[in-house]
Amino acid sequence: MIENIKWLGHDTFKIVGEKIIYTDPYQIKKTDKADIILITHEHYDHFSPEDIKKLLGPDTVLVLPKDCSGKIKAKEVIVKPGDKINVEGVEIEVVPSYNTDKKFHPKEKGWVGYIFRVMGKRIYIAGDTDYIPEMKTFKDIDIALLPVSGTYVMTAEEAVQAALDIQPKIAIPMHYGSIVGSEKDAKYFAEKLKGKIDVVILKKEE
Repeated sequence: MIENIKWLGHDTFKIVGEKIIYTDPYQIKKTDKADIILITHEHYDHFSPEDIKKLLGPDTVLVLPKDCSGKIKAKEVIVKPGDKINVEGVEIEVVPSYNTDKKFHPKEKGWVGYIFRVMGKRIYIAGDTDYIPEMKTFKDIDIALLPVSGTYVMTAEEAVQAALDIQPKIAIPMHYGSIVGSEKDAKYFAEKLKGKIDVVILKKEE
């Protein structure tokens, strides 16, 4: 399944299964056609209309929080934490994503992460979040995409704790190498989880 997941930098992934799914498209180099685009929150490096337009086809569905709605001409599904939806045959659970000790991503904004099923595997993309208590409730996660950079999100050390709570079969670090954080954070994350959880550090693709 890992070969079906391409990391394009920051929180942007292209996941190819029954459908082509993109998460938080940012600094997209090549035009493509997405079936589903998952948006976690309205910050420019996660909700970038200019980048989303490079991936829009006539049937592309944008899944996004309310404060991102109506800014791009496209099919939309507006979501909030706790929602369970089915888009184009893809099961999607909407989960909370927020800061606990900083002000960049307040809980009351209702911003989100997603757990979605691709080719029988449950994938969790955390969005811009700290290590939050809700993570203990996420079950049967095959692949967890977790931020590790600190500053706006949890640190690599906190991401280790998150991974131990979630217990995914594979954890993939993200949110480093473009705005904040470096590969050093990803390597620290992998090192601390050695022997506990498999970590795959993906090479950034264009």
